[in-house]
Amino acid sequence: MRLTKKIPNMLTLGNLYCGFLSIGFAANGQFKNAAVLIIIGMMLDSMDGRLARMLNADSTLGKELDSLADIVTFGVAPSFLVYYTSFHQFGLLGFFVAGLLPLFGAYRLARFNTSPPKSSLQYFIGVPITAAGGILAILTLFGDRIPNIVTSVIFTAMCFLMVSRIRIPSFKEIPLPKYGTIVTLFIGALLYVIYKGTYEQFPYLIYIAAPLYFAYVAYRFIKRGKHE
Repeated sequence: MRLTKKIPNMLTLGNLYCGFLSIGFAANGQFKNAAVLIIIGMMLDSMDGRLARMLNADSTLGKELDSLADIVTFGVAPSFLVYYTSFHQFGLLGFFVAGLLPLFGAYRLARFNTSPPKSSLQYFIGVPITAAGGILAILTLFGDRIPNIVTSVIFTAMCFLMVSRIRIPSFKEIPLPKYGTIVTLFIGALLYVIYKGTYEQFPYLIYIAAPLYFAYVAYRFIKRGKHE
């Protein structure tokens, strides 16, 4: 039973490791690999919180660990990815601008962690860092088709939207199979990768994470069907 309680934290650590690996791939010029690892991090991030509630394993440790993982995978990793793919042409200025994403993201996470618990179940104040980092990662998969100015505008928008007071609906209490946003984004990116014929070059972790995630979705769907 104790091992079961640790599963959500293990997924969170997996999310953090994906962020670390993404930075390494980006530094070595394997930008699509880096983007896919951020998307895998999104998958793991969408699972850990729900599993914690399902297993009654919510804890202060898990909440703090989740924030630390998110700032790396969806703040630091995407900022390096954007710098290496777009902002490097601006030299030192581009490097400093790329560093704004984790700064804004850290502030947004700190504000989220200190907000009333009930409000966080109904809506988010500002765009979640997971969504911001994921959007920027997906942009790099289409980097050869998207002008740098578009990436720059979206990057800037994500930074400010994260710390804005805009209310974004939260889908935490809505059944995942009906609102599988992360699933849709992942499938779309994966189909693009296969279409380009480069899927052999991607981290083997994707072949482990994808089946596990879809098994989790199926489990949620079956469990929901039993309660209806």
